[in-house]
Amino acid sequence: MRGKTGRLVAGAIAVACVLSVVSCSSDDGGGDSESSAVVSEAGTRASGDPIRIGHFNPSEGPAAQAGVSTGQKAAVKYINEQLGGIGGRPIEVIDCGVDQAAPESTISCANQFVEAGVAAAVDGYNAESVAALPILASAQIPMVGQIAFNLATGAQGENRVYFGPPAVSFLVGFMENLKKTGNTSLTMTNSDLPGAHQLFDTVLTPLSRQLGIDFKAVYYPPAGPNFTALATTMADGNPAAAGFLTAPNDNTCTKLAQSLRSVKYQGIMFMAACTEFIDTLGAQAVGAQTYAPTWLPPAADKAPEPVQKNLAIAEKYIEEQGGTGGFYAIGTFATFVDLVQGLNSLQQKDFTGAAVLSSLKTLTGYQSFIGPVLNCTSPTSPNCTSEMMLFDVVADKKTEPVGGGFLTPNPAIMKNVPGAV
Repeated sequence: MRGKTGRLVAGAIAVACVLSVVSCSSDDGGGDSESSAVVSEAGTRASGDPIRIGHFNPSEGPAAQAGVSTGQKAAVKYINEQLGGIGGRPIEVIDCGVDQAAPESTISCANQFVEAGVAAAVDGYNAESVAALPILASAQIPMVGQIAFNLATGAQGENRVYFGPPAVSFLVGFMENLKKTGNTSLTMTNSDLPGAHQLFDTVLTPLSRQLGIDFKAVYYPPAGPNFTALATTMADGNPAAAGFLTAPNDNTCTKLAQSLRSVKYQGIMFMAACTEFIDTLGAQAVGAQTYAPTWLPPAADKAPEPVQKNLAIAEKYIEEQGGTGGFYAIGTFATFVDLVQGLNSLQQKDFTGAAVLSSLKTLTGYQSFIGPVLNCTSPTSPNCTSEMMLFDVVADKKTEPVGGGFLTPNPAIMKNVPGAV
C-alpha cells in the first residue's frame, strides 16, 4: 500500500474520473485492472473472482424496509457493470434478511458472513446491529454503513465505519433550526421497540432540555398502529412540530402525515428521511421537514452538478429494479458505491476484513457519491462526517435544503454523546 500522500492523490484522481464520466488509466502506467477500475462513457465491467460483502438487510418482520433491497440490487448492477467492481473484480453480496424486532436474526446473519469470509458487512439501517458486533470483531470483519440506527453501535469507533453522520446530528440539527425559528415544542413518535426507547430516553430527552425544547414521546405498536389515534395523540396540545425521527418505511410516514392533516394538525410535520409523502400529499405536505445524510431527488435542482448526475444514475438503476428513489433505496445505493469507490481510491489489493477496515480508517478528503467530503480517521467515532441535511417542503412535490446545503450541528452539544465526535 502506498504512503498517505500517494493514497490521497490516487483518491482524487479516481473520484474525479468517476464524477466527470471520462476514461482514466492507472497513474503508474501499468494499466492493470486493480488500479483502473473507473467508469468511462461505456462503463467498465468487472471480471474475475468476486469479492464477497455481507448485507444486514431489514427485509423481515413488522419493520421491514423494502427500499434497502432495491437499493442494494441496483448498486450491485451499477458497480459490476459500470464501475468495474473493486480493483476490477465484481462484488458478490451475501444478502441476509434481519428482523429488527428479533436480535437473534442479526446474530444468525453475522455467523453466515463469517462462514462466507466476507470482506465487510454492510449495516442496512438495522436497529439491532449491535448484536452482530462481537461476532464480526472476533472474525475481524468490519461493519460498514450510512447511519448507525443503534446507539450502542454508534457509540464507539472500533471495527466499524459509517459514511453518514451519527444519528444525533439529525436530532441536533433539526432542534437547533426549530429553536432558531422560534418554535419550542416537539412531539415525536417511534415504534415500541427497545432501541426507540433508548434513543428517546437517553439522547433526545436530555438534548431537548439542553436546547430549551419541550419534548414529548409517543410510542406505537410496530405490528399495526392506528394512525388516526396516533395522530390525535400527537396533535394534542398543538406542538410546534410533530412526527418521526426514524420511520420503518416510507409508507408509514405517508400514513402518519395524512392522519396528522386529517385531524387538522397545522404545525411542522417532521417526517424523518421519508420522501414518498411529499408526492402523495402534494400541496398538503408544504411546510413539512425531512432530513438525510445526503442529497435526495426532490431537491436535486439545488444540488451541485456532479451530485445531480449521480442522483440520476441512482434513480435510473433503482427504477430498473422496479423501485422508487426514496431515501432507503438511494441511501443503500450510495453506501455500496462509496464502499467500492472509497477502496478503489485507496487502490485496495488485500480484501481480508482486517485490511479493508485498516484502509477505510485512512480514508480522508474523499468526495462521497451524493454526500459531503468524508474523513473516516477519527479514533473515537465510527462516522466519517457530522454534517447532515435538513429539507423544507416548499411547494408541491419540491424540497429545498435549509441553509442551501449541508449543516454542521453544534460541536459543543455533539461532544456530550459517546461516539458522536
